[in-house]
Amino acid sequence: MALKGKMVIGQSGGPTAVINQSLVGAILAARGQKNVTGILGARHGIAGIMKEDFIDLTTQSVEELEILATTPAAGLGSVRLKPGKTECERVFEVFKKNDVRYFFYIGGNDSAETAHIIAEMAKSANYDFCTIHIPKTIDNDLRVTDHCPGYASAARFVALAFMGDDRDNAALSGVKINVVMGRDAGFLTAASALARQDEGDGPHLIYVPERTFDVTQFQADVKTVMAKYGRCVVAVSEGITNAEGQPVMTTGERDSHGNLQLSGTGALGDFLSAKVKEAYKGESVRVRADTFGYLQRSFPTIVSEVDAAEARMVGKHAVEHAVATGEPGSVAIRRLSSVPYASECFVTPLSTVAREATELKAEYINEAGNDVTQAWIDYVAPLVGAMPKMGKLF
Repeated sequence: MALKGKMVIGQSGGPTAVINQSLVGAILAARGQKNVTGILGARHGIAGIMKEDFIDLTTQSVEELEILATTPAAGLGSVRLKPGKTECERVFEVFKKNDVRYFFYIGGNDSAETAHIIAEMAKSANYDFCTIHIPKTIDNDLRVTDHCPGYASAARFVALAFMGDDRDNAALSGVKINVVMGRDAGFLTAASALARQDEGDGPHLIYVPERTFDVTQFQADVKTVMAKYGRCVVAVSEGITNAEGQPVMTTGERDSHGNLQLSGTGALGDFLSAKVKEAYKGESVRVRADTFGYLQRSFPTIVSEVDAAEARMVGKHAVEHAVATGEPGSVAIRRLSSVPYASECFVTPLSTVAREATELKAEYINEAGNDVTQAWIDYVAPLVGAMPKMGKLF
């Protein structure tokens, strides 16, 4: 169905280093479409739409937009809001008032859920309208797609951070624990394995939410590595769970989508550090912990080239698909080859992406549950890109 009218684009959820590439890709693609009569940017996503807080995105120069594209975090501002019936009614009131026929929402699976709710409401109201979800998440946990824009750059940050931290740990031996983002999926934590270049390089242990975390086994794992190398670097997801399926550490707070809040404190790192010291029963062992927190998702200068290109690609594809077909959906990425790396976009129904998340495949985690496999390295390495070489004297 050919639709003619204005488009609204917004950003939602946690920002990334390349989320503005998707925004700019969509803006530039829309500027070339005669059926798109206006381009409105919603400040802070759905919240901005309800307040009609829009930015005209037809006035910026290409040069200005290209600078924005390489700037991390959400240029339009973000939001975490699950709209209910009242909110959706207000959204459509605004859309009708402004003759909006296209809505593009950049975000993760919660944002896909929001897009799906709005698409279904438009269908019920017989309002000629197209909603497209543009994927974004450092968690890499969207279903259907091979991987998500935003992930590779965050993964590169994690790998580089571990690479440097491993050298620090080698210089002053001890146990170093780094807590990495990842509520239900360990994709980001698993990327730490790319820091290894030689036998004995850290991280020596990797724990992800897909496997039950046993404190006693963790203590034994650390002691085994310490006995072998005289030091131990640990990568652990913030969302690791115990035998009862409960997070080892959480604030207990939930957002509007019902997600438990796990980041923001060093509590998990402190807990694990204490358990390591307990395992050594008073022996003098140097133990330190860091929580990477929000630094992972919007760090400039370490952007993956593949990530930036694909983030731009999904934004452009979203607009071209919407104008050509008028059919709602979520843009996804299909990997065509790993060596050399190549990919393409396609659109999947919103219902296949909304709300539900995916996780690391079993084949990516070793049998002991404390490391990753070569299959994982083969998957992630082409996305993150070449890593620097570390020099060593011994």
